[in-house]
Amino acid sequence: MDLAALLPQFGGLAFTIVAFIGAISVIVAVHEYGHYIVGRWSGIFPEVFSLGFGPVLWSRVDKRGTRWQIAAIPMGGFVKFLGDADAASGKDAEAMAAAEQDPERLRKTMHGAPLWARAATVAAGPVFNFVLSAFIFAGLFMWQGKPVEDMIVGGLKPVPGVENGLEVGDEILSVGGVAVPKRGDPLAWQTFEKSLPDETVLTYVVDRNGQDREVRGPHIRPAFVSLVTPRGAADDVGMAPGDFITHVDGAPIASFDALREAVFESEGRPILVDVLRDGKELQFALAARRTDLPTADGGFETRWLVGLQGGLMFDFATEPMAPWRALGLGAISVWSTIEGTFSGISHMVSGQISTCNLSGPIGIAETSGSLAGQSLINYIGLIAALSTAIGLINLFPVPILDGGHLMFFAYEAITGRQPNQKVMQALMALGVVMVLSLMVFSIGNDLFC
Repeated sequence: MDLAALLPQFGGLAFTIVAFIGAISVIVAVHEYGHYIVGRWSGIFPEVFSLGFGPVLWSRVDKRGTRWQIAAIPMGGFVKFLGDADAASGKDAEAMAAAEQDPERLRKTMHGAPLWARAATVAAGPVFNFVLSAFIFAGLFMWQGKPVEDMIVGGLKPVPGVENGLEVGDEILSVGGVAVPKRGDPLAWQTFEKSLPDETVLTYVVDRNGQDREVRGPHIRPAFVSLVTPRGAADDVGMAPGDFITHVDGAPIASFDALREAVFESEGRPILVDVLRDGKELQFALAARRTDLPTADGGFETRWLVGLQGGLMFDFATEPMAPWRALGLGAISVWSTIEGTFSGISHMVSGQISTCNLSGPIGIAETSGSLAGQSLINYIGLIAALSTAIGLINLFPVPILDGGHLMFFAYEAITGRQPNQKVMQALMALGVVMVLSLMVFSIGNDLFC
């Protein structure tokens, strides 16, 4: 589904806001539901489940006595458990004293529940975020299917000005005289692509219905735009998926690799890019930006990029992917996202990459709107990545975050007593300052980087 057609109806800003709120609402709902359901299972009574903060727009009370509500400020949510107001106001002593009068009620409060119940309830929010991400990634893998190992054409994309002799079902054996490697070897595949002649039309040897045939077709990776990176140079000037690049600085190009080479050689100098879009000729001035990219070994490299991704001129034939296999890949994707986040943070702290890589709510909103406008699949993938990031951030040992509460519980498990109430309140205040400072810093990045 292409959501770009909705942009004229909603307007760019409104569409971005709707996309951002939609993504955040899904992630927050799952996070808070984790707290809610595990708390309920653990014997802690949830009084309020709220999506958003501020004035209540809608609410209802279920048969268990929990109030479900939607509030006016959709930038988060919360679950209020029985006794939370006492804890927040420092009345734990009074609440504990009430145990002599009503121990059953105290057991249903967060501060009166056993340590295991409190820890499980707090940890459930981030865990549910990770589970959501794994299932979304798995769903995307199942939707896309598993590409077969051989290079078999599953669908063709028309290339302007070039007749394509390939047919669906062809197994491509060689391209431009270069033998096709098995797709399971990424290094061999990279070598194969770099070895291809940089020509608009290439000769293909294919196995068609059991017979080898020689046909002519466009470059395997023509200068098509498959994805525009949100907030990149190309996005800023209005380039869009589906654009077909014909010239760079007046010189014709045959492949996306030729565009990549021109961008690399420009070193940030603006280049003129001629494109075909729906039969119309357009021209854009692109100035590449130095960008920090993760590498396979966990590090980062800095390259000149304009924020465009290409693709093959055909789709690979696929076969159904088993749910268990997809879920395994989904879990691996979650872990890869976590590793990438830690790597990025460590490199920013050490000064190896720019702190401009840290985005705030404005940047996330712009990314949400941009990806939603390009493709529903890309937007759903962003929700999965954001869910993992939010779950991970909540596990940081910062007071007021879930990780901070788990840190207090660890102290209690080791010492056998809860932290001093005044010390804990001071740490919570410090946590608020830390989170607000990070928020201000990230918004500054959004506005000035």
